[in-house]
Amino acid sequence: MPHLLIFGLGYTASRLADSLRSDGWHITATRRHADADTLAFDDDPSVRAAIASATHILSSVPPAGDVDPVLARYGTAIAAAPAPWIGYLSSTGVYGDTRGAWVDEASPVGTGRRTARAQADQAWGALRPDMRRFRLPGIYGPGRSALDRVRAGKAHRIDLPDQIFSRVHVDDIVAGIMASFDGPPGIYNLADDLPCAQNRVIEAACDMLGMAHPPLLTLEQAALSPMALAFYAENRRIANGRAKRLLGWSPRYPTYVQGLAACDSTGA
Repeated sequence: MPHLLIFGLGYTASRLADSLRSDGWHITATRRHADADTLAFDDDPSVRAAIASATHILSSVPPAGDVDPVLARYGTAIAAAPAPWIGYLSSTGVYGDTRGAWVDEASPVGTGRRTARAQADQAWGALRPDMRRFRLPGIYGPGRSALDRVRAGKAHRIDLPDQIFSRVHVDDIVAGIMASFDGPPGIYNLADDLPCAQNRVIEAACDMLGMAHPPLLTLEQAALSPMALAFYAENRRIANGRAKRLLGWSPRYPTYVQGLAACDSTGA
């Protein structure tokens, strides 16, 4: 039976775990605080035993400050693990601001606001020659989409018409990871086929819900959180051709239109 060890059972990793369990996989996962279905991250004997027995290992844990906690605590064990497949969920934030230009996996990294993320990405890549790194843009899906923000009255339209973002439906990430089980190691951007302004997504969500578009605001008027402001500080388009060529992957939801419709059909 294939056995996946997941560090950090968050939104995306949980969707992956559910999908693999339905295919008969054994799943072990860690959280900072264990529950009935997970191990505590700092339970060294149990986690190290899982590292030694897993056929697949995935980390979805972001850096904490300047440190990747998984590499700091278990990097040596993972490097020596017998598992033939090791993966890391990274971020397209490693590419920094390209003023709307396209980036692919060969583009420079480490010039943006996410220095620690770029360092972690590179450290995971150096851990083993058979690493799979998945660089992900804005993730949405059931329970976490523009539909939810519009319903909650938390959606904004910002007057930055040339600001372009990429995004990806969570189930397309799951499909990309699963496709890589039989694919070559390397770096893969998993993004949909239509980078576009965030305003278009918000407007489409409003139209689907029969709600008025929120007013068009400047960044100052929107009074966004520091995290949200940082989101608007970078501008890029993510190319996904490598995953298509080498993994045979193609997004089930190639644009936000199909993706939001799928979220709406699940009550997200």
